[in-house]
Amino acid sequence: MNPAKLIKMANQIGAFFEAFPDREQAVAGVAAHIQRNWEPRMRTALQDYVAQNGDEALMPIVRDALRIVQKVVL
Repeated sequence: MNPAKLIKMANQIGAFFEAFPDREQAVAGVAAHIQRNWEPRMRTALQDYVAQNGDEALMPIVRDALRIVQKVVL
């Protein structure tokens, strides 16, 4: 999996949900979308990249959502 593509996709999802007025609901929406629609290896590849390189390339809403996804995966 190409980390740059995964980051771009995750940030696009984040941009959509960022328009939600309720931040908690928006973060949950990003997490749910990634959990439901991404293959496990895509989620793992993004989480591995973040663990090794940091999360600076991700939107804050995506960073928060990945913490939720990580809890579900682990």
